[in-house]
Amino acid sequence: MKILYICTHNRCRSILSEAITNQFSVGKAGKIVAKSAGSQPVGEVHPLSIQYLQEAGISTDGLCSQSWDDFEQFAPDLVVTVCDSAAGETCPAWFGKSLKVHWGLADPSKLQGSEAQIAEAFRATIEQIKQRVEQLVNLDVDVKDKVAFKAALANLGAV
Repeated sequence: MKILYICTHNRCRSILSEAITNQFSVGKAGKIVAKSAGSQPVGEVHPLSIQYLQEAGISTDGLCSQSWDDFEQFAPDLVVTVCDSAAGETCPAWFGKSLKVHWGLADPSKLQGSEAQIAEAFRATIEQIKQRVEQLVNLDVDVKDKVAFKAALANLGAV
């Protein structure tokens, strides 16, 4: 299964999702390959995204903020929007072959508060993504069978 995580700026939630998915699908016979992108990428990963991924023992190698225009050849089976603004955007025509779901994750990088509150927000978001990725990793479905794939995602509450 190839997943493309989309968030407008591709600097926090989509980056977290990419890193977590690739980390937790290792050893699953290459079951999932994840990438992330944005419609308006800012060109850099939020430093706290890197910090809290590393704190959780998740690899940050190769993470970068990039445009969804760079992924036409990736041909994802699943496109996951993780922010409300990306969910409402008009996606490139080549997404038409992909199933689309929306996770609607809160953005911990936008939180105003103490260091402890911000740390807790990042940790909670990472945990939420881990739980969803675990469900995806455990799906037993042929992603090329769009009807079965969509039904399996619906059973997870992902559509």
